[in-house]
Amino acid sequence: MMYQLLRLFLKLLACIPFGVLYILSDGMYYVLYYLIRYRRKIVRKNLTESFPEKSLPEIKRVEKKFYHFFMDMILESCKLATLSPGEIRLRMKFKNIEAVNALLRQGKSVAIYLGHYGNWEWVSSMPLWLEQGVIGAQIYRKLSNPNIDRLMLHIRERMGAVCVDMHKTARYTTEQISAGKVCVIGFIADQSPRKRESRHFLHFLCHNVPVLTGTEKIVKHYGLEAFYLDVRRTGRGLYEAEFVRLHEHPQSVPDFELTGLYFQHLEQTIMRQPELYLWTHKRFRNAEKLSAQEV
Repeated sequence: MMYQLLRLFLKLLACIPFGVLYILSDGMYYVLYYLIRYRRKIVRKNLTESFPEKSLPEIKRVEKKFYHFFMDMILESCKLATLSPGEIRLRMKFKNIEAVNALLRQGKSVAIYLGHYGNWEWVSSMPLWLEQGVIGAQIYRKLSNPNIDRLMLHIRERMGAVCVDMHKTARYTTEQISAGKVCVIGFIADQSPRKRESRHFLHFLCHNVPVLTGTEKIVKHYGLEAFYLDVRRTGRGLYEAEFVRLHEHPQSVPDFELTGLYFQHLEQTIMRQPELYLWTHKRFRNAEKLSAQEV
């Protein structure tokens, strides 16, 4: 019953035209930023430590832009419940997709590295751009609330994507490869590992951060091709995502180099439009802040 009520509310919200939705977003921004002050201390700390060269007024400008975008992204994600394939293709465009499709036609499966940047929920529309018959999968972390988790799965799979629980990633990949199926698997690879699981560290946004290396292990073990998805926001409700090949022969590079290349690309993307990154999480809780000399 609760799931049905949540789905009905989502449908009603998703039926609001984009123009009206952004008016609603502007109003909610003021409530979130000035009244609720949602995670402002965390966001300020993350921004200040990641951009030590910026003055406080500059940090505040990025901060406010982030909260504006954050509200836009939440409401845009709700629109996935009703958007048609034709409309999402106009709003979420994928560049250099032919490079990926060319490999798929050769029978090669592909891993896509992406981050919590831009509207990553709309990336679930990628299957609309892939070769016909190719499986487009995305690895996700199961939510603690079963009703919300079910709702998110519903909107994430509307455009043909398959959601795979992160704990079943290896099993799913093994099944697809063993069955001779060609697939594209998306990994949001900038998650922070637990302290006891921190094995490898990289310089990222003026921090020495522990990073997850599971995606690289899967790429090498199963012989996948590796791409980074470079996302740009060209306007409200308008995005471009370009496929950038991380390496011609990912299985040949030394351990952790592929992960390092991904974080280099992600950092460059964030530096271009920092307000589009997800700053509300304690992303650097197990990281070491670097000094000016180390940076």
